[in-house]
Amino acid sequence: MPDTLNGRCEQIIKFLLRVGTASIEEILGVAGSSAPSIRRDLARLENRGLIRRTHGGATLVEPLLYEPFRYDSSFLAREQRFAVEKRRIGLAAAELVQPNETIGLSAGTTTTHIGRSLRHREKIQVITNAINIGMELCNQPGVRTYLTGGVIPWAWSFSLTGNAALEFLDDVYMDRVFLSVTGLDADRGATTLEADEALVYRKMLKQSKQVIVVTDASKFGNVSPAFICPASEIHTIITNVGASPEVLAPFERQGIRVVRA
Repeated sequence: MPDTLNGRCEQIIKFLLRVGTASIEEILGVAGSSAPSIRRDLARLENRGLIRRTHGGATLVEPLLYEPFRYDSSFLAREQRFAVEKRRIGLAAAELVQPNETIGLSAGTTTTHIGRSLRHREKIQVITNAINIGMELCNQPGVRTYLTGGVIPWAWSFSLTGNAALEFLDDVYMDRVFLSVTGLDADRGATTLEADEALVYRKMLKQSKQVIVVTDASKFGNVSPAFICPASEIHTIITNVGASPEVLAPFERQGIRVVRA
């Protein structure tokens, strides 16, 4: 079967990215056609490593990739917190990525959803310091993925930091960087928990034409210990519909584009 997906396969994978798991009947309602045609499309998507067929339907493969972490409570807490909102933000962010672009994805659960939303795409280069994003993208022929290298700074972290990561980033340029944060404040800017991680993110931003912060509404007004960048360096913020106009207004007054997914 060819690697390039047809339009109906694109519809199916985008639907599954929104809902996670669906029956044949639900997929038919979105993509149309006939049940035999849908089953052939699902087989094609499964051969690409994008989904797994189930009895009477299909599911995304991503949860299966994290089986070793299944019983780790801190990992599960991060994955499940605002999961629906992060999935929608990831889909909206992925829509901004154009063919032949080189993008950066920082480590983080929201940026991981962006990576998942790009797995079926073609002619995209991804630079990331997140080993899990590299793992999720590594078997997709249309996406060339570069890992920065570096040190894993704490147990159960997927984020690579240190001199190796910084030196790698010296030699690359990106069209846009998608940045996941733990705090976003109109006066204090974008922040995260670890100083070593913030250093890597600052270098990614320096090497990119455009900075896009992806965050759910819970991060607004928070200020974490490690500074990444002032709000003035952010071009776009993608958040969920739960972010109130009052919270977003100070960013919009600074000329930052805000997208609510």
